[in-house]
Amino acid sequence: TKDVRPDATSAFRDYVDGLLDLILPEHKAEIRNYDEEILFLGPDEGTADLMDSACERARDRGYRYWKGFTTGKAAYLGGVSHIDYGMTTNGIHEYVLGILEKLAIDEATVTKVQTGGPDGDLGSNEILISKDKTIAIIDGGGVLYDPLGLDRAELSRLAAARIDSGHFDEKKLSAQGFKVRVSDRNITLPDGTLVVSGAGLRNSFHLDARVKADLFVPCGGRPKSIDGTNWQTLIDANGTPKYRFIVEGANLFITQDARIALERKGVLLFKDSSTNKGGVTSSSLEVLSGLAFTDEEFNEHMVLHDGKEPLFRKKYIEEIVAVVRAKSRAEFEVLWRLHAETKRPVSELSDALSAKINEVTTAISRSDLFADGTLRAAVLARHIPASLVSRIGMKAIMERVPENYQKAIVARTIASTFVYTYGIAPGYEDYRAYLASFR
Repeated sequence: TKDVRPDATSAFRDYVDGLLDLILPEHKAEIRNYDEEILFLGPDEGTADLMDSACERARDRGYRYWKGFTTGKAAYLGGVSHIDYGMTTNGIHEYVLGILEKLAIDEATVTKVQTGGPDGDLGSNEILISKDKTIAIIDGGGVLYDPLGLDRAELSRLAAARIDSGHFDEKKLSAQGFKVRVSDRNITLPDGTLVVSGAGLRNSFHLDARVKADLFVPCGGRPKSIDGTNWQTLIDANGTPKYRFIVEGANLFITQDARIALERKGVLLFKDSSTNKGGVTSSSLEVLSGLAFTDEEFNEHMVLHDGKEPLFRKKYIEEIVAVVRAKSRAEFEVLWRLHAETKRPVSELSDALSAKINEVTTAISRSDLFADGTLRAAVLARHIPASLVSRIGMKAIMERVPENYQKAIVARTIASTFVYTYGIAPGYEDYRAYLASFR
């Protein structure tokens, strides 16, 4: 027989079926120490279009938590798209706004370089949500550069259509600007530089000596594009950083050693593990709606029918976006404060903050706090969007949402909000006072 490799969709379906085989009650007799699992899958780069079929497969096979089995899925399944609503970008941009507010800088005056272009998930939303003067876009199509600022209306046109920089209208460039596609060869730039390979220029342009800006937001690109061997190219001959601020959108674009080295040279840098949480936050609240609503209620309030959006769904998504922004701003604020107090690199403080939140979460999970019904209800009310509580009531939510999921919400909510309030070295009295605030 001919050896045929399955395509990604077939492989993913087999993977989903394997997971369902392990968690569906019909197979418990075949599994040692069977315990029903609540499992949810979230999209990452290049996998968003797989979420719908997995959700439908879970539904068709009778998994009772099918409504939340995948997140970021289509509206006809009651999903909340990370792309359509810019969930990750909303979180990332909150860091940008936080920096500018602290330093009293008008966003419209800020020059920016961005990797990941108008055809990308993060890149397109970054263009649409921001108000800066973008001077360079580096993406799959090639390089766009204009030191006077790329035409924002033209960038927005590409972002809305989700097409790459190669489609930028060159008539919109100044005499100093240029567009180089990855397929271009032997192109002479306005300053006389000969570009032998457009792909080569694209791969290294974020390090190019001509590129200097207030802000750098990597929204795409290869992991470790800036590392311990090349970070020095971001510092000019006078020791001045080419970028004043870096807010990471793309995961792993900069290595930790490079981050710390750049911060020690005066760059204000916020790393991906802190900035890139918007999608996770959105997914958690998408799952919650699936757990709290019955199938009939979910169909009525979360599912798009004939292009018509239920009023509840619209309000709920607005609240999710608000939560994403609020959580991002809370983490930004504590990192800003800790950096000012300790002078430690923000990249190190991000790791320390995550470690402390995990430590407190584990401690709460092992405690008897969840048994305190008053405390539990107060914490859940702080976490759950008001529209959901208003629609079905806290009593129904506590009865329907699995207890272990509620425990996770309680532990994580207390831990994160506590650490955001008191930092990474809180005292015992701080903890007591904070718990008392819920009662």
